[in-house]
Amino acid sequence: MKLKAMGHRWYFFTGGLNDLRAWYDLGYVESLKNDYRLILIDLRAYGTSDKPHDSRAYEMKLLVDDIVAVLDYLKVDKAHLLGYSLSGRICFGAAKYAPERFYSFIIGGAHAGMPDQNEHNDELELLKKGADALIAVMEKALGSQLPPERKARLAAIDFEAVVALFSASHWTLSFEDALPTMTMPCLIFVGEADSLYSGAKECAKNLPNATFISLPNLDHFQVLSQRHLLLPHITKFLTRASQT
Repeated sequence: MKLKAMGHRWYFFTGGLNDLRAWYDLGYVESLKNDYRLILIDLRAYGTSDKPHDSRAYEMKLLVDDIVAVLDYLKVDKAHLLGYSLSGRICFGAAKYAPERFYSFIIGGAHAGMPDQNEHNDELELLKKGADALIAVMEKALGSQLPPERKARLAAIDFEAVVALFSASHWTLSFEDALPTMTMPCLIFVGEADSLYSGAKECAKNLPNATFISLPNLDHFQVLSQRHLLLPHITKFLTRASQT
């Protein structure tokens, strides 16, 4: 796994649809690096991490074990964990399988329930079509063209590995049984135009110590690009969570 550490306090990023460089592209690293020690990882199937083509290699417990392995390697007992979309879903897996390793969770564009299977199947079919189809959908959602370097990274994705990732059996499971045990601070954020909005909002209601943030008029692809709207909520949450 590729990792990078910097800053002062421990704070943990997971990658999402792109590899970890997306967090640099979107400005989050520059905005947070002076106040937090950031650890960024590429999930399996992305960036410089391994890219197995067997869906059994992407079971949730294994994805969580990867995160814990990075913490162990760096001798970090506990961290704050942020994930968006798929990585947000992995946060719920982390709360189920390794809750003692995390001070708090910041979870965007995800909920703990079983994914809508029709929607998930549509996503899987899109991924099977490859980079050009994915780029077209993202650009339509954003209303603008992606930067050339981001297009190049998307084109370089091992889509057979990503399809295996999105075919893993945990996509047919719920992690709602972990919610009552998630007593650590949790920030749930989601765009109000995201199809996952209602599930994320309901999920936050069932967490013992959650803050829920909704971003008007933004869909799943647009949320992270609005750093100026999201970062104030994240930094306020982290300041409070770091004091507990």
